[in-house]
Amino acid sequence: MQIIDYRSDTLTHPTDAMRRAAAEAEVGDDVFDEDPTVHRLQDMAAETTGKEAALFVPSGTMGNLVSLLTHCQRGDEIILGRRSHIFINEVGGPSALGGIHPHPVANRDDGTLDMQEVEAAIRKEDVHYPPTRLICLENTHNYCGGYPLTAEYMQEVRALADRHGLKVHLDGARLFNAAVALGVKASDLTRDADSVMFSLSKGLSAPVGSLICGPSDWIGRARKWRKMVGGGMRQAGVIAAAGLEALVHHPERLNEDHENAKKLALGLHETPGIRIDCDRVHTNILFFQLQHPDMGSEALLNYLDDRGVRILHMGAGWFRAVTHRHISGDMVAATLKIIREALK
Repeated sequence: MQIIDYRSDTLTHPTDAMRRAAAEAEVGDDVFDEDPTVHRLQDMAAETTGKEAALFVPSGTMGNLVSLLTHCQRGDEIILGRRSHIFINEVGGPSALGGIHPHPVANRDDGTLDMQEVEAAIRKEDVHYPPTRLICLENTHNYCGGYPLTAEYMQEVRALADRHGLKVHLDGARLFNAAVALGVKASDLTRDADSVMFSLSKGLSAPVGSLICGPSDWIGRARKWRKMVGGGMRQAGVIAAAGLEALVHHPERLNEDHENAKKLALGLHETPGIRIDCDRVHTNILFFQLQHPDMGSEALLNYLDDRGVRILHMGAGWFRAVTHRHISGDMVAATLKIIREALK
């Protein structure tokens, strides 16, 4: 049975070119900073994001954690979105491991934070308050339907941060989806952030790994935090080689994923019993709600799973689907047929 898996764009397998690159990679000990392939990947990541330096880490969650630990001291406060990945899906790591206090504010439907609400959340100097240190943003924004944050919005945040002496960190796990959707360079979206994390395994098809990018001295401090939280790797060039292949060749094909997401959204919009706002589908993530009098969410999920279609149930009848390299236009058509059969 053909499996059509929309649960995440992390489910892609490495390409043959990535496997060859991994097998042939020139390696060294990365804890000693001696792996030449890791150096090439880090240099390319820094250049791509317009930053001075970069650091290879095993995961996006570790990348965000190391970034926050490098920016903040224990007792500092960060402002971030209530629907952000850092706040919801990263196990409370900044608080548990760094003593960093989160101050969540509401995300608007496009993933942005209202500048007035952010400014109101900034603490004045007071013996009772934790000092505000950092504003965290997410691009594209997962729980807001894969919305891309624009360069103009990033400039607004930068201006606010500068007025109050704050830093800005960008969780750019799907940074290249945002750049492709907006028709801009990745560096246009990272220019106004002090640091950025992006993932090689979300959308770009690498098997593992993320990069954090920022000023050289900041990356130097981040390297020590990476070691402390267990991210020191040895002959990491084996996986960095696949990441290089992903970074060079895979951003250019992300439009295919976006087009397939739009096709899926339009088909779901035309399906009785499904609620979806097609105008909110800009990249490779879409959310839809089941509104059918005779079928519940678990029943639909089981029906699809029995026929090889896998999606995520997010609760309250809402589902998330993410398109990626292993989802073709024909698979989208097959998915729509199966969903319509289920809802008859």
